[in-house]
Amino acid sequence: LSASPPVVVLLLSLLGLAAAGKLLVVSVDGSPWLSMREVLDILRQKGHEVVVVAPEVSLHIKPSENFVMKMHSGPLSSQEEMERDFKAFLYSFFEEGSFMQRFLKVYKHMKRLVDLAVSSCEHLLQNKELIRYLEESKFDVLLTDPVLPCGVILAEHLSLPSVYFLRGIPCGLDFEATQCPNPPSYVPRAFTGNTDHMSFLQRVKNLLFDTQNLFLCDFAYDPFSKLASEFLQREVTVQDLLHKGSVWLLRLEFVLDYPRPLMPN
Repeated sequence: LSASPPVVVLLLSLLGLAAAGKLLVVSVDGSPWLSMREVLDILRQKGHEVVVVAPEVSLHIKPSENFVMKMHSGPLSSQEEMERDFKAFLYSFFEEGSFMQRFLKVYKHMKRLVDLAVSSCEHLLQNKELIRYLEESKFDVLLTDPVLPCGVILAEHLSLPSVYFLRGIPCGLDFEATQCPNPPSYVPRAFTGNTDHMSFLQRVKNLLFDTQNLFLCDFAYDPFSKLASEFLQREVTVQDLLHKGSVWLLRLEFVLDYPRPLMPN
């Protein structure tokens, strides 16, 4: 209480430093990064130190004065090649045709993106120099979009609490990981054309269409489970790792999305 004003100012400034944290970011390229970048800009303004890990070839993840960027090699040699694969995948959702035709087109392009994502993650985890830097940097938390679970694997290796910033996971793995109710009798599934008001036959159709999620989860996330098991040197699945998320920040808007329960973490 009797301290001089300069001492008080010094102590208050030290409190500000103590409040700042060190954040490791493993983002997904494309629109997820555009949302996450705004968050990172605000965190940097508040005094937090931000380190972003990304492949050398990317659509939108570029160096910025608001964060330190650590790059690693990846499977693609040019941005044009990446843009072509992304556009083909996105356009497949808007093509017309029967359920089977649309599903097979989406599957084909999704498999290509999954293969690229697994290969990119493998390049990161096998980069011993970069992994050593991350181990020695003593981060406080890892921020990632778990739709591509490379950041989830890295958080487990570094024993970091993880914050998920996501729109959703294609096969409903986010519902399972958070143990959130997602009954096919009430929540419309992709490709059905159903609304949240369904007749009995539409609910049956919804249930049948829901079986595709089991297939999608297997082919989309089994490669990541194998990669995680090899890297962590123990048997583990992506769902096991997702269970450990500390905070789920969901980019939802119920004007566009069906209202549903949200788990309280």
